[in-house]
Amino acid sequence: MSDDSPLIRSLRTAVEAAPGDVPLRLHLAELLLNAGRQDAAVAEAAVALQHAPGDPAARELMGRAMGAPPVTPPVSEPEPSPPGPGPVPPAPKAPGFDWRAAQEQVADAVPPRFVEAPLTADGSGDPGDAEAWEVDAPGTVRLADVGGMREVKERLEAAFLAPMRNPELRRLYGKSLRGGLLLYGPPGCGKTFIARAVAGELGANFLSVSVNDVLDMWIGNSERNMHEVFATARRQAPCVVFLDELDALGGKRSRTQNSGMRTTVNQLLTELDGIDAAANEGVFVLAATNVPWDVDIALRRPGRLDRTLLVLPPDAPAREAILRYHLKDRPIESVDLGRLAKATDGLSGADLAHVCESAAESALLDSARTGTVRMIGMRDLLAAAKAVAPSTEPWFATARNVAMFANDGGMYDDLVAYLKKKRKL
Repeated sequence: MSDDSPLIRSLRTAVEAAPGDVPLRLHLAELLLNAGRQDAAVAEAAVALQHAPGDPAARELMGRAMGAPPVTPPVSEPEPSPPGPGPVPPAPKAPGFDWRAAQEQVADAVPPRFVEAPLTADGSGDPGDAEAWEVDAPGTVRLADVGGMREVKERLEAAFLAPMRNPELRRLYGKSLRGGLLLYGPPGCGKTFIARAVAGELGANFLSVSVNDVLDMWIGNSERNMHEVFATARRQAPCVVFLDELDALGGKRSRTQNSGMRTTVNQLLTELDGIDAAANEGVFVLAATNVPWDVDIALRRPGRLDRTLLVLPPDAPAREAILRYHLKDRPIESVDLGRLAKATDGLSGADLAHVCESAAESALLDSARTGTVRMIGMRDLLAAAKAVAPSTEPWFATARNVAMFANDGGMYDDLVAYLKKKRKL
């Protein structure tokens, strides 16, 4: 029987529709093994063991698929049963097959950020029983550690931090904590670092989530993963949930009508609607994206991610702080950071790191060539800065069109003001 047989194709379709049906999956694995497709049978048996780790049929089939010799019980005269109840001896294990190593190999195949919870008697999982997501403890990073960017800090303080630090004043002025904050801007400008600094300011745990952590090939698992993110944050409150690459996690549903992403976005909307509920007290949501125009409009509705903050390339004080950080452990000589900051206008934080790396590489190669160690100087840094083109320019080319023709509701007013200031509009 080949893998293309109608029966195997039908079973694959049935398994995809019911991924937790262990007997159905084992039937498919048995047919694959009989067809000589050991690798495919091992894969199906491994998934079955994830759902039912102690299932004897799954263990036996995995052993056969991986080449374990069959167990032949010795022929002997039956012994009389001892009087009274006694312990049941353990079942013999197949010689030559290490089940512990096989189970560890199966566990390694599960994405590291999510460990599937055991199934209950009715076949439904209870992911709330396990700490499935890694949550970082409150860090020491504060907004004071973010160099420059005064306007960003002021907006964060007014829109997000001050109301949370002053609950009495918040109640007095009727300031609601509903909704979250969306950070947007060109890549490499420190949105993730700012989110960690906000968590540090709040003394909250930090849970970072990307599209790879949530999406799953099995129907329903992506939605369950999204729910478990917020369930974990509630258990670990106070906690900042940081949704990185929101355009991938919450893209426009009009573009995903026939995709599983549509239901994942729906689940995210459901979780965001519960932000102001009593059960979600102490859960703060931050999100970041490079392309806010690709985010589903429902996510930016009041009560969800209704506050936005533009994170631009670092200003001169921020560039100086970033350069100082990347040069602090390198041998430098006569470096004027103020002058270097002026020469790197328009570069992102990632670009500045590359400038320092390139300058260090130039000095290293020169030292290797001459046999004399020399320090990194302004000449190396200025040459590297001249050679690095701003990685933000392609982003501004696209953002300019959005700011001009799609600034509905004034969402991109900050971007328009910046483009006019830089004479890019």
